[in-house]
Amino acid sequence: MISKGLMELIFSASSIERWNDHPRTAQFTEIDKQAHKAMIAYFIARAEEDRGRAVDWNRLIANGAFSFLHRVLVTDIKPPVFHRLMQDRAQQRQLNDWVYAQLEPLLSPLGYPLCEQCRAYLGSVPDSLEDRILGAAHYVATRWEFGFIYYWSKPLYGIEKTREEIMGEIEKYRDLAAVGDILSSEHSAFNDLISLVGQLQFQKRWAQIQRLPPTSVLGHLLVVALLSWLISLEIGAGARRRRNDFYGGLFHDLPEVLTRDIISPVKRSVKGLDELVKKLERRGVEENLFPLLPPAWRDDVLYMVMDEFENRVRTNGRVRVIGRDLADAEGRDEMDPVDGRVIEVCDKLSAYIEARESIRIGVRPAALEEASMRLYDSFASRRVAGYEVKGLFDSFK
Repeated sequence: MISKGLMELIFSASSIERWNDHPRTAQFTEIDKQAHKAMIAYFIARAEEDRGRAVDWNRLIANGAFSFLHRVLVTDIKPPVFHRLMQDRAQQRQLNDWVYAQLEPLLSPLGYPLCEQCRAYLGSVPDSLEDRILGAAHYVATRWEFGFIYYWSKPLYGIEKTREEIMGEIEKYRDLAAVGDILSSEHSAFNDLISLVGQLQFQKRWAQIQRLPPTSVLGHLLVVALLSWLISLEIGAGARRRRNDFYGGLFHDLPEVLTRDIISPVKRSVKGLDELVKKLERRGVEENLFPLLPPAWRDDVLYMVMDEFENRVRTNGRVRVIGRDLADAEGRDEMDPVDGRVIEVCDKLSAYIEARESIRIGVRPAALEEASMRLYDSFASRRVAGYEVKGLFDSFK
């Protein structure tokens, strides 16, 4: 069972502000940074696969999740101090032991042996290909944020040193194909791709309803991805299915960078609008996103973003929507399965947590309370992939 404490820890990153000692015209949060990092890691990993290197996708996802939770727990340590601490093996071990002590009771209720994986991750030297991909993605995402910070911070003492340090860290990963491309030109396809997906952090959710903390589409995607992945672990999904449930969650709202977030009541109120939006989203992806992607990736990304809430499989390039839970045979790796209905429930659970946390804080307009009740009534009783989600919703009721 996914614990309330683990869900709260994930969501707490929505309230952690980044660059809060620098002038900035937009709010940068840890959840947005980590979501951007996860997307960038996907792009870097795909580029490495194109070079013939084997990527352990589930290790990439798990280590990315552990890295994220680690960062949330030590958020009070400023990055320069944190990185110096992590360079000293004795201090690193002490800090990681403390982090594991906090995570163990949150991870242990899960049936999957995440505790063992987490302990191994925290006790290892991050030198695997997957860890290097995550390290590169971390600094590339930081550089993208810093581009906004730098413009307003030029008068600040030490800002040039910060810029040099970020670029110096990225340079260490130049041997990774995508990083080499990113460093080669400010207007390379990868830089444009990183910018495009990063813009989702400026699209606010619940834009017409006052709520705290404010959240973006980008951060929401990571919450959905992690919840979907955790459920896939609990149901004993195979490796490909776990991978797809994570990235299906991470990319399910990607077309909204082109169409913006149209709230569900509006979609339902106009007959045919939902179908029209889907057509516009597909056209937008093909016209704006595809030119930034290597041709070999395009069908894979489209597979993740279209019919995002439908269970589906793909064989020989042909996508088949499954109007029920996936059968055992359909869940095999060679079927390239996606639990779209799990992703849908996690999408609504994320929205429910957003609403309930605001209500708990005391920002509770009537429209928000009505929305939270509607989400609960519509989705808490669902059973997806044999998994009862009521307990997850009840944790925040």
